Amino acid sequence: QVQVVESGGGLVQAGGSLTLSCSFSGNNVRIGAIGWYRQSPGKQRELIARINAGDRTNYADSAEGRFTISRDSAKNTVDLQMNSLRPDDTAVYYCKVETQWMNYWGQGTQVTVSS
Repeated sequence: QVQVVESGGGLVQAGGSLTLSCSFSGNNVRIGAIGWYRQSPGKQRELIARINAGDRTNYADSAEGRFTISRDSAKNTVDLQMNSLRPDDTAVYYCKVETQWMNYWGQGTQVTVSS
């Protein structure tokens, strides 16, 4: 069992920045890749950024150059630094933790970008 908790969401003006944090904990599991996803009303959940166990990262086109994902293995956290935010970044952001057995999701954190 892995517990996943996201934090750091909020309201920000267009052009501003936010840092989301994903904290996770679990016993007797091997943590693999961790990804940040988002979902807007009426849209499917989409991958924004992902970091694997070797710290290789990949980003959605919409996030490339604006968002940075990073991992602190000592603290069991993965952050998503978001810069130059736009109104279309408004969504609920979710963290997904992959293990050798299954994937675990957090409850999500709301990000609202005003124009």
